[in-house]
Amino acid sequence: MKVLGKSKAIVIYGPPGAGKGTQADLTANHFGFVHFDTGKYLESLIYSPTHKKNAIIKRERNLFETGKLMTPSWVLSVVKSKAEKIAKAGLGIVFSGSPRTLYETKNLMPLLEKLYGRRNILFFVIKVSSKTSIKRNSHRLLCTVCGSPVLYLKETEHFNVKSKCPFCGGKLFRRSLDKPRIIKKRIEEYDTRTKPIFAELKKRGYRLFEIKGRAMPFEVFENIQKHIYN
Repeated sequence: MKVLGKSKAIVIYGPPGAGKGTQADLTANHFGFVHFDTGKYLESLIYSPTHKKNAIIKRERNLFETGKLMTPSWVLSVVKSKAEKIAKAGLGIVFSGSPRTLYETKNLMPLLEKLYGRRNILFFVIKVSSKTSIKRNSHRLLCTVCGSPVLYLKETEHFNVKSKCPFCGGKLFRRSLDKPRIIKKRIEEYDTRTKPIFAELKKRGYRLFEIKGRAMPFEVFENIQKHIYN
């Protein structure tokens, strides 16, 4: 783990299956930052038994289960609160896929600038084709025990739900969200609601880097590292 002189706020974008979570984990572990996996955090909220009957949570859960983006204003309030706690602890933060809309971006940036400084905010866009996105997601497996994803690689293409987790031996499963029909909807949402963010960020002078996502995870991470150190 390498600790930088100043904490940073890093945002990693990419369509479903681009490897955002994997790269955010690698970045957080390497630099001593916190990976705020917005998707997992929001998913834990909408499926929490405590909030089961809450009308707002029901609305957000329905959007999530149909492959649509959740309500930006609600997501923003959750993300802001969490980001402030991480920054106040003196830690850098890595977002994987959030903020996902122009609304969230415009309203989150002032806070991140206040917490980390404009120069210490970096954006990365991992680029993969729709075909690759659908293929990776429809073959993606997760472990029921340790939660680790089994990446779709040449070495793991024979894995299925009857296989054992290569990390802990646990049972593997596929998420209902990883059906081709829902993946296509998620890609459509990414193209229409998230991609417009990139032009806006460049216009405002933020540092944004495009990374080729077809390479092996460690190669993608090497490219990300170079920009963080510079």
